Amino acid sequence: MSTSPRVSFFKEASQQVLAGGSAGLVEICLMHPLDVVKTRFQIQRNTSDPSNYKSLGDCFKRIYRSEGLLGFYKGILPPILAETPKRAVKFFTFEQYKKLLTPLSLPPEWVFAIAGFGSGLTEAVVVNPFEVVKVSLQANRDTYALQPSTLAQARNIIQTEGIGLRGLNKGLTATLGRHGVFNMVYFGFYFNVKNAIPVNKDARLEFLRKFTIGLASGTLASIINIPFDVAKSRIQGPQPEPGVIKYRSCWKTIVTVYKEEG
Repeated sequence: MSTSPRVSFFKEASQQVLAGGSAGLVEICLMHPLDVVKTRFQIQRNTSDPSNYKSLGDCFKRIYRSEGLLGFYKGILPPILAETPKRAVKFFTFEQYKKLLTPLSLPPEWVFAIAGFGSGLTEAVVVNPFEVVKVSLQANRDTYALQPSTLAQARNIIQTEGIGLRGLNKGLTATLGRHGVFNMVYFGFYFNVKNAIPVNKDARLEFLRKFTIGLASGTLASIINIPFDVAKSRIQGPQPEPGVIKYRSCWKTIVTVYKEEG
């Protein structure tokens, strides 16, 4: 007895949601300390400020000494809440965009890149409010015990700044750029290189092949999209002067950072 197209569609969608969501959750648990460190570096401006972190090791050491081990997990709840649906949206929409592009008879490399770009834009809309709360919590240098809860921080942002592009959704353009560019490069590079390198019959070597291609894809995508990520952190993080918004839009922020910091 054959299954209907609708049943097959929902079965495929559920598999993509489960795979993407579980992968995202594992990634957060492993990588969040580095995300906290990354955000701290991105919101630094004045190199002469004695409170600035001098190196990666210095940042890890000072966070541990002044904020404790839990300091590396500040702002972890927003990505946990957002990452599973975000990854699910990423992988599901990537497959759907590929199907939409199939009738256009584009070269495979273009299909993967465009579908990746589209999936990145879609997930950015979903995740941006969570990113605003996360960055504001990660920028806080108080000990974990003194930090406001995720709900209290979100409530404070909504009450003081609203839910629009100056509040809970500020930095949306930078987030669109970050996720769109990352997914375009990642999926475009990953699938094209994976298809060009023959499959290995040895399971361990095949795992190593996929892992190496994935690592190279993620590294290249991160290098290319980092200006958007810095702009996002500057817009969503604390401003240099309280009450004065210096970093407002994505492109103006990128230009300002380039002029002032190179």
